[in-house]
Parts: sequence; structure tokens; C-alpha cells
Amino acid sequence: MKRLVQTGFLAAMALASGIETSLAQIGECSADAMLVFDGSTSMDEISFETGANTRIVEARQAIRRAMPDIAPYRRVGLLIYGPGPNGPCQNLDLRFDPIADAAGPVINAVDALRPEGLTPLTEAVRQAAEALDYRNGPGVVVLVTDGNETCGGRPCEMARALNAGAHDLTIHVIGFRAVVDFFTWNNPEQDPLNATTVAQCLSDETGGLFVKTETVDELVAALQRTLGCPVIG
Repeated sequence: MKRLVQTGFLAAMALASGIETSLAQIGECSADAMLVFDGSTSMDEISFETGANTRIVEARQAIRRAMPDIAPYRRVGLLIYGPGPNGPCQNLDLRFDPIADAAGPVINAVDALRPEGLTPLTEAVRQAAEALDYRNGPGVVVLVTDGNETCGGRPCEMARALNAGAHDLTIHVIGFRAVVDFFTWNNPEQDPLNATTVAQCLSDETGGLFVKTETVDELVAALQRTLGCPVIG
């Protein structure tokens, strides 16, 4: 009931301010979301692509700026992959299911993150979809990654399976300074003729967005566009 009242309030505010926003767009804000965050070793590497700051330093800055504008309007959960006590491909940490006012918990978790391990992004997205109960209700998954699947997963195949069984699941992929490694043996679906990360399959197969970002400002805008509410976006 609370979410219905909120939706009605947002609709009234949009109409009162002269914003041409359909009720369908406003309704999108009521779908729970899972943020899947790349915590693999490459997020903490200094290279030509990262410049003076590593990816994780600037990703933290973007999360701090974006989440306070997102959390009041959508319930958000968090899953981090990479660091942990298990093998390099087995650390998938569901920090929490979608909750209201998630800005603080998301910011604190990403601030405390110490990148480690490889990139099981396919399995991470699958677990995020399960956390949303994707077969029985609408949901949004937003994956923030710096590049490859490196644990043998097949994101294209999985995305087709998720889409076939989903009630209404959309997966958005944000590539943050994403670099494609065509020689990675444990990334079996990567097309050597395609200079885009194979993770784009996840968005292509589910009607989501694939957004390439290089700067903090671009990452903030991408998070607001994919996780945020269209009324305020």
C-alpha cells in the first residue's frame, strides 16, 4: 500500500509540474532492483586506462553521488563479486535483498570493499535475478563491471534463459572503463571480432541498456539512468 501511495504521489507531482510522464514510466520505479558490483582485482589496478585513480576509487565517488538520488524512489539490493575467503571465482556476496533507503548501506559496502579475485559476472547476475524472484514479479538488475567474464560463464546463454522464464526482468550493463581481453580462455562467449565486453549480451537479451562510461560523471549519470526513477531522471 505504501508503494502505491508513493506512486500516486509521484504521478500527482509530475502532472502538477507539467511534466509529461506516463503512469507506465512512473510504475517502473516500483520494481525492485539489484545492483551487482564488480569487486574483482582489476578494479584496483593502475594502468593506462585508469589514469591516476584506480577504477574502485572513482566508482566509490560515483556511488556516493548517485545513490542518495536513487534510494528514496526505489528499493535496491546489493551483490558484490570478487573478494572473499573462497576460490577466485566463488566469492559472490549477496549483501542484502532490495530494501528501502538503501543509499547508506550501498555506500558503506562499496567504501569498505577491497578488490580481489576474478569476475564471475554471469553467476552474479543469475543470483541477483533469483534475489528479485524474477519468475514471479518485475525486477531490474544493474551490473557495473570493468570488463570480462573470467570464470567460464556464458552470459548470453544465461540471459536468454532468464528472459524466457521471467515475469518482467530487465538487465542493464554499465561498463566502467571496460577493457576486453580477447585471449581470456575462461570467457568462452567473447567474440574476437567484437570490441565490446561480452556482458552486453545481458542487456541485449532482456531489453536493457548497455552504457559505456569512462569518468565519474558518466558513471553517476549511468547509475541514475538505470537505477533511478524516470520522474526524477
